[in-house]
Amino acid sequence: MPLNKVSVSRLLSEKSASIFCVTEETSIEQAVSEMNRQRIGSILVKKGSSVCGIFTERDVLTRVVSAGRDPKATQVRDVMTESFQFICPDTSVEDAMQMMTNKRVRHLPVLEDGQLRGMISIGDVTRWLLKVNEMEAENLRRYVFAEYPG
Repeated sequence: MPLNKVSVSRLLSEKSASIFCVTEETSIEQAVSEMNRQRIGSILVKKGSSVCGIFTERDVLTRVVSAGRDPKATQVRDVMTESFQFICPDTSVEDAMQMMTNKRVRHLPVLEDGQLRGMISIGDVTRWLLKVNEMEAENLRRYVFAEYPG
């Protein structure tokens, strides 16, 4: 199956449906604690029912630690990335991978009509590429070692 023919909705269907979010009023300490508990590198930030930003490990390093902010007293809204990259469910895996590379992001929220459908990470894309490569290698082995009809 060619990479450019597969949409990220396929990747979403093969991974956990869990989407982790915090509110914009959440403290940095609480957000980082949740990220650590879930073993994730980013968490979506919601205002009401809509996504208003993303809070990442990079935000912690550049906007909290380097800036000398108090994680207990600082709210996520003060340091989150508001203008975040996102994709639609019908975006191809290849296009998602290209966006991650070009924009230097490791997590892409998947939104459809403004509604959150999931999150794709660079790890998800890498696992998919490995799976595709393994299938191609197996198909080549079968072709090369197939017995000729006698």
